[in-house]
Amino acid sequence: MWKATHFDHAVGLSRRTMLKSAASGFGYLAFASLAHQAAAQQSATGDSAGRVSALAARPTHFPPRAKRVIFLCMNGGPSQLDLFAYKPKLTKDAGDGKHANLMASPFRFARHGESGAWVSDAMPKLAEKVDDICFIHSMHTDLPNHSQAFMQMHTGSFQFTRPSIGAWTLYGLGTENTNLPGFVTINPPADNGGARNYGSSFLPAIFQGTKIGTNQIPGFYAALLGIDQEPGPPLKNIANSRLSATEQRSQLDFIRDLNHQKLHREVHQPEIEGAIESFELAFRMQDEIPELLDLRAESQSTLGQYGIGAGLATDRFGRQCLLARRLAEAGVRFIEITSPIGWDHHFMLQDKLKESCLATDQPVAALLTDLKQRGLLEDTLVVWAGEFGRTAYAQSGTGRDHNHQGYTIWMAGGGVQAGLSYGTTDEYGQKAIENPVHIHDWHATMLHLLGLDHERLTFNYAGRDFRLTDVYGRVVDGVMS
Repeated sequence: MWKATHFDHAVGLSRRTMLKSAASGFGYLAFASLAHQAAAQQSATGDSAGRVSALAARPTHFPPRAKRVIFLCMNGGPSQLDLFAYKPKLTKDAGDGKHANLMASPFRFARHGESGAWVSDAMPKLAEKVDDICFIHSMHTDLPNHSQAFMQMHTGSFQFTRPSIGAWTLYGLGTENTNLPGFVTINPPADNGGARNYGSSFLPAIFQGTKIGTNQIPGFYAALLGIDQEPGPPLKNIANSRLSATEQRSQLDFIRDLNHQKLHREVHQPEIEGAIESFELAFRMQDEIPELLDLRAESQSTLGQYGIGAGLATDRFGRQCLLARRLAEAGVRFIEITSPIGWDHHFMLQDKLKESCLATDQPVAALLTDLKQRGLLEDTLVVWAGEFGRTAYAQSGTGRDHNHQGYTIWMAGGGVQAGLSYGTTDEYGQKAIENPVHIHDWHATMLHLLGLDHERLTFNYAGRDFRLTDVYGRVVDGVMS
């Protein structure tokens, strides 16, 4: 049997010498990784006085087609078979007595617009916008479980904590307005990964999403955004009523100097670096964010267009969509808004899907119209997606189960081909069979539209260059204009 003593004798090294040398090597690898992170953070934060913002705009890898993203997150897994994927054979075979488990859609489909895209009568307002939309009917992801699929949709990984797509976008591009967060998430769910879905992981902390509201605390969210009240100014506590701007600046300078002293005593302190940046950003936000989020500046016709009004089913999501437009117009790079009503319809699909559509259909259509009228849709990538779709067979007789093998998302604006239906699933809508698009492909395509090469947008952590798409992903050229 081979023994360590043979190695010692052959190379003339004692065990002690060999272990000391190896330990030094491991230490060097760790130091190299920390030094790289520290250098990256210093590049982001600027000089020791903190005068250069981490959010400053950066050059793209190639000319971008989109400058910003609005991600409409439909958590729960919307049923493509009852919204956008018309399957006449499913309807036919579900009623022939030979396929007892198949479930025909209870909704009626029709072609719409010049593109002739199929949309069910559950979404009449969105059906009017199909000529602005690129449907991808052949999406697929790795697992049919909510938490894993939701995290993979946001971070590219269902196993590990990784930076979110919003954080990667901000890291790659910076923002157009350093007085605002570059990445904002409105009403994010606290489950299915929670903060990891908008976190920055090993990227500098300044690139994580700024949360507004939560679907787990409806009372707080209502107070924040004025739900069931007249549109008013949220975030009333953003300013300090006891200190003037000059006094606040002096206070923050003192805190920043203390933080920098502690920071420089250590090789890498991401928590301190994040605190310095967050204090500076919060100070700058005071002048802009209260007015930006005050919906009283909008006309009654605009509020009505989005379905905003006390007691309306569309009020809550209408406010989210209108805030998304205002944030995009103000220079925020990545805005995510999560549906206030879920799409996990294992039971009573006909009734529950109607409720989800009623709450979101008009606001989404209004957002597309508003962006287009303001000339923003051309360089704003709007994405509508859930973590997976639903099965062709019935569950408990009235609902559908999870389906990760073939489902529909859509994108609009920002360089995608309008009026396009890309890819298909089989005749029952179960599995992608033509032009399949994996989550990694979708992420690569979104970054490409923003002018970023997904293989070049990397960050060195623990001795390895990480990227959003891991070692996978291809740009889907077929969806681009």
